[in-house]
Amino acid sequence: MARTGTGAAGGNRVKGARRPEVRLPPLEPWGDGALEPDGDYDGVEIRDADLAGQDGAGARFMDCALTNCAFDETGLRHARVLDSVLTGARGVGTDLAEATLRDVELVDARLGGTQLHGSVLERVVIRGGKIDYLNLRTARLRDVVFESCVLVEPDFGNANLERVEFVDCTLKGADFRGATLKDVDLRGAASLEITSGVERLSGAVISMSQLLDLAPFLAAQLGIRVED
Repeated sequence: MARTGTGAAGGNRVKGARRPEVRLPPLEPWGDGALEPDGDYDGVEIRDADLAGQDGAGARFMDCALTNCAFDETGLRHARVLDSVLTGARGVGTDLAEATLRDVELVDARLGGTQLHGSVLERVVIRGGKIDYLNLRTARLRDVVFESCVLVEPDFGNANLERVEFVDCTLKGADFRGATLKDVDLRGAASLEITSGVERLSGAVISMSQLLDLAPFLAAQLGIRVED
């Protein structure tokens, strides 16, 4: 059951994220061909594939399982990933700008510099693994859960986050500049480090210990000088 709680300001209860319920049908194995722009992949299993440098811009993946695939510099701009599970994805510079991810589980990913700016994520769980320099600028996240993962310098600049939960995950150097938050639950984060945009946390709920950790950043934002 999704956790709800009472925010420090206003006493409003935080609405929990709705998680995806992915039930894959029997899948057909994918051949050894390359991804195609605007390709249509329905009910296939792509396993141990090297997709590095391939162009799948505008492709649609529906009811798919992608397992242990390499995505170095893979072009998936404007792609749609629906009702699918990605396990063990790895790579640097994957381009998913302006993509749509709906009812998706991303499990144990090892990614760096992934471009998801301008994308739409709805009912998505990102569980386990580590993602460095995740670019979610101007993205729209609704019913998204980051669980037991490490996010290094994620960029949520000017993004819209609604019903987003951080559960037992580590955020290092997060940037929330210009972001809009509603029903965002940060209390479960194992480590919370926000280097920019701490003033945008209106609409989020944090714990008392997290408030103390963020106090220096809040003081700096408000122009408060703290001296012993």
